[in-house]
Amino acid sequence: MKVDVLLGLQWGDEGKGKVVDVLTPRYDVVARFQGGPNAGHTLEFEGKKYVLRSIPSGIFQHGQTNIIGNGVVLDPVLFREEAEALEKSGIKLKEVLKLSKKAHLIMPTHRLLDAANEKAKGGAKIGTTGKGIGPTYTDKVSRNGLRLGDVCHNFDQKYNSARNRHVAMLNSMGENPDFSELEAKWLDAVEYLKSYDIIDSEHFINKALKDGKSVLCEGAQGTLLDVDFGSYPFVTSSNTVCAGACTGLGVAPNRIGEVFGIFKAYCTRVGSGPFPTELFDETGKRIRDLGHEYGAVTGRERRCGWIDLVALKYAIMINGVTQLIMMKSDVLDDFDEIKACVAYEINGNRVDDFPFSIEDDTITPVYVTMPGWKTDMTAFKSEDEFPRQFKDYIEFLEKELETPITIVSIGPDREQTIIRKR
Repeated sequence: MKVDVLLGLQWGDEGKGKVVDVLTPRYDVVARFQGGPNAGHTLEFEGKKYVLRSIPSGIFQHGQTNIIGNGVVLDPVLFREEAEALEKSGIKLKEVLKLSKKAHLIMPTHRLLDAANEKAKGGAKIGTTGKGIGPTYTDKVSRNGLRLGDVCHNFDQKYNSARNRHVAMLNSMGENPDFSELEAKWLDAVEYLKSYDIIDSEHFINKALKDGKSVLCEGAQGTLLDVDFGSYPFVTSSNTVCAGACTGLGVAPNRIGEVFGIFKAYCTRVGSGPFPTELFDETGKRIRDLGHEYGAVTGRERRCGWIDLVALKYAIMINGVTQLIMMKSDVLDDFDEIKACVAYEINGNRVDDFPFSIEDDTITPVYVTMPGWKTDMTAFKSEDEFPRQFKDYIEFLEKELETPITIVSIGPDREQTIIRKR
């Protein structure tokens, strides 16, 4: 058996949670492979809305095993809050969720370092969620991290060593915060983590594959936020691309099967960083309002713009995408015309490949304009009901992107999902 990978192709917020939920019945295991509680995967069904931050989006279906992999960074306090809320809603989480011993822990001092680092950057700040994700990954790479498996291996010494190191760093930055209350809450949440099945997740997943079980790997954020291939330095701290599933779960590259790439019918971005197709006019505001484009975790307004096919082609190439999934097409249901960026103009030259830097103010998007479909599609049950203009839009995207669009979302509910005929 091979693992299938599902990930975002833009700047995150593409709707990955909903699609994982829709696809989960096809799989035996759903495993999250990177990121932390800066994710906000929103799911809606049966009149209820859920936002998942660290827990995989496969927990609502039919008892499949869900795994938080080694590539994830975990905040015990936020995890506990998320888990207890789900348990109150009737989800028997401890029966279906397993945690990797090699997942790194976000400490209270990581959050303080995150805030101090952003403060020091001033006007050049990255726009992080302030959850301590960056400093935690920094500790991981510098070999100073604290892992979940450490709770059973000389934990007090390892924790105090990391804590004292962070305090020294904060003091050198002119910060001397009192975090005793936060620390007490954090240590109590660590005890709560021990009530879960903490496993060697790489062995578990590979044994599942050997036994013929199917695995779906769930990514967080999006390709354009990847620490290597995104719009650096305005990126997240992990590898959000398909290769991240290998390192974040211990899966060999030759075990990758289908790669589902998720994108919106337009573009959004949260926080700082370049955004070539961003709209600053009433059209951008209209997309934001119709799409309810506000961060699921932070509540921040998302910046909105037309779809960027230069960036999307790049993301498809980097990830080896085999199937595309288009989200939020319903947001554009009432637009007279739809635009798509097919190239950049830089210093008078047309550029078709995603460049090293997109921060240059001289970038001008080259647009193709198509007629809108002017049809409310939110109640449709089949692609046969799609208006001709929408079918033309899909065909245009498939031709430009050279990849089939196999699923189209026409609303936030799990039922508002059209599986296209192939």
